[in-house]
Amino acid sequence: MSDPTSGAPGAEDRFGEWVVVRRHGTVAELLLDRTGAMNAISTAMAQALADATRALAADREVRVVVLTSSHERAFCVGADLKERNGFSDADLSRQRPVARAAYTGVLELPVPTVAAVHGFALGGGFELALSCDVIVADRTAVVGLPEVSVGVIPGGGGTQLLPRRVGAARAAELIFTARRVEAAEAHALGLVDVLVDAGQDVPEALALGRRIAANSPVGLRAAKRALRLGHGLDLRTGLDVEDAAWRTTAFSGDRREGVAAFNEKRRPDWPGE
Repeated sequence: MSDPTSGAPGAEDRFGEWVVVRRHGTVAELLLDRTGAMNAISTAMAQALADATRALAADREVRVVVLTSSHERAFCVGADLKERNGFSDADLSRQRPVARAAYTGVLELPVPTVAAVHGFALGGGFELALSCDVIVADRTAVVGLPEVSVGVIPGGGGTQLLPRRVGAARAAELIFTARRVEAAEAHALGLVDVLVDAGQDVPEALALGRRIAANSPVGLRAAKRALRLGHGLDLRTGLDVEDAAWRTTAFSGDRREGVAAFNEKRRPDWPGE
């Protein structure tokens, strides 16, 4: 079984031209690699991202996904507006399911996800980060959902994910004004979760991923499922969701190994089932 604490990268797979998956033990790094366009999300890049997340979701060896960027000054600047400038209405309609699949692919990954953000994370770029469970940002980060300033709305999940982070009124102010928020304020408002020095977002996100991946794979998937499905439900229904998730862990090999390792004062060797 792969060592989840290993920091050495393993295999690397490329999806299309601009999306790369790198393996760090049981942590998978999902790398946005369209450096010539500050990771602007074109149709081809969206398709590649959907393909990559589909492969990661099906891989039972993956315990954590860390979303990163290879561009020095930007995490992702959102939709490729140069491409869209040449779209007809029919082109835009045809592209919509492809774009939505990219955002949904990140959001619906069954394992914990961590975004490593530096520089500009705007529009769809910030929505990709919002689709992750935890956002690590360095002090160069600038985030925001400026879509209403170009005549659309946040369409990658922003109108739904941002209120869940910061509340309805704060999300309305940020979306309606289309303003950009620098790192310190973003951290204070809860737009990002962990603030680190410049250049440390990827190392810290990967380190966090390794700490998470040291835990039970069955437990991690069940906990994420309960968190996501239970959010927004009434308490009784939410507790039923939690109970169903608990039952998937209670009779698992991971539960038996976890209890045995605790009593024997050793590190668990998770069977992952």
